[in-house]
Amino acid sequence: MASENDDFGDSAAAEAGLDDDWAAAMAEQAMAEGASAANARAANIFPNFEEPGNKASLMNELDMILDIPVQIAVELGRTKITIRNLLLLAHGSVVELDALAGEPLNVFVNGTLIAQGEVVVVNDKFGIRLTDIVTPSERARRIGH
Repeated sequence: MASENDDFGDSAAAEAGLDDDWAAAMAEQAMAEGASAANARAANIFPNFEEPGNKASLMNELDMILDIPVQIAVELGRTKITIRNLLLLAHGSVVELDALAGEPLNVFVNGTLIAQGEVVVVNDKFGIRLTDIVTPSERARRIGH
């Protein structure tokens, strides 16, 4: 009989352990549901651009900024000279730049480097063919330094 009681005692202990595991699992689930509810509240702050109604709204917002003018500048190169040499510049003077011939030119939009390219001639006017676009993450990294 004692062995039956021992088995029953072990069984009760095992059941108590299962109850503890079950309680822990239920607590974990409750915490996960609470976290997902908090995430859902945070997600409601930002619009879901994948919904069909929001795409039209997004396009309307983009349309508002598409006509804002920006200034594009292309840089051949740079150099430093003294004020004395600056004052000596005259018609026909040549200023040597640090860029090599054939080197890609830097393209700036509102003072921010966004691309590099090469010179082309289009209808007797100079243009630039973009050869490398700076990624947004790279632009952010350069601003930080």
